[in-house]
Amino acid sequence: MYGVVDCNNFFVSCERVFNPQLEGKPVVVLSNNDGCVVSRSQEAKALGVKMGQPIYQVDLPQLIKYSSNYALYGDMSRRVMSVLTTLVADMCVYSIDEAFIDFTGFSPEQIEAKAREIVYKIKKYTGIPVCVGIAPTMTLAKVANRFAKKHKGYNGYCIIDNEDKQIKALKLTKIEDVWGIGRRYAGLLKSEGIKTALHFTTQSPHWIKRFMKVPGLRVYEELRGKSVITPEKHADKKSICTSRSFGKMVDTLESLEEAVSTFTVSCAEKLREQKSVALHITVFIITNLHREDMPRYYNSTTITLPEASNNTLEMVQEAVNGLKHIFRKGFMYKKAGVIVSGICDENSVQQNLFVKRDHNKIQKVNKVLDGINARYGTNSLRIAAQGYEGEWRMRKEHLSGCFTTNMKEIIQVTG
Repeated sequence: MYGVVDCNNFFVSCERVFNPQLEGKPVVVLSNNDGCVVSRSQEAKALGVKMGQPIYQVDLPQLIKYSSNYALYGDMSRRVMSVLTTLVADMCVYSIDEAFIDFTGFSPEQIEAKAREIVYKIKKYTGIPVCVGIAPTMTLAKVANRFAKKHKGYNGYCIIDNEDKQIKALKLTKIEDVWGIGRRYAGLLKSEGIKTALHFTTQSPHWIKRFMKVPGLRVYEELRGKSVITPEKHADKKSICTSRSFGKMVDTLESLEEAVSTFTVSCAEKLREQKSVALHITVFIITNLHREDMPRYYNSTTITLPEASNNTLEMVQEAVNGLKHIFRKGFMYKKAGVIVSGICDENSVQQNLFVKRDHNKIQKVNKVLDGINARYGTNSLRIAAQGYEGEWRMRKEHLSGCFTTNMKEIIQVTG
């Protein structure tokens, strides 16, 4: 048996932990630059607010809006997963608000008791409500999790442990709501008259494989109760991209240098986090391609390092040099980004005979940099090239405080 632990409306729930007055009110969290809705409370859903809907299309005076506060959400995610690790022995973090659990060896009574404990203790220790779905396969566990979220009568957990429950759940599950069925395949299946998960499982496996290839066949097998997908530790990324649309268009090299430096720093931190190094750095810049009244321009360049690295200072220097080659005056830039690729384990680097590096010194500098930022918050210690609050930075007009990662923003309780 497998379980899926999923935080309910996670970003909104994080905001509610530190502002209980938001309970029972319609709340949404917005994407970068306060563009679209990325998280909704149940009350906001009831008002018809759609996921991904541009906020300018939502005309609801009672709606409470928040800008994405990734520092807060990331820290709250770590707290949730930390609590979960004390409750189960075998788990795999799938995303910022979701984790898989392997219940192999548990009796039915133990599984139900553990599900109740997970729901209760995560809420008690972090303030974040979660739901648990449990079934013989991971895909069915995702189906069970949807029922636990939609129906309060389940008290936060739903277990599909027999054929009757499985058939009933699949019959009530729309094909587009099945984990692993994307928008394109959902459209294909609907055009063939397949509208529910149960109907999907009655098709010929040869037909499924023909039109949906092996991934579709795996979903088919999982929904029929055969486990072909297992929880695995999160694999190291083969490429890492950090990019942002700017809160305000910029036209100077200095502003772009700040942005590219900041994105490169983030990529280097992610490399060190997974104990990897990268050989290639790609820098790209782009104007607003939707503005026909303004000149448009896009360009990118890829720099190959003399030796694979995760050293912040070296990577920033190379990225900025690359930016200077593709920058052109006379354009208003809307977005920039950095991609690192050619990633390998930091202990498996093919060293360059002609490159002299003091690896011990580099490691010490990066350790200090990461340690201070982990303790006091992202970019508490930064390199000068990143600048401070440049005009390119994202628009966040509804940003809450970093209550758990910034000492200056800790909630104060007064008598």
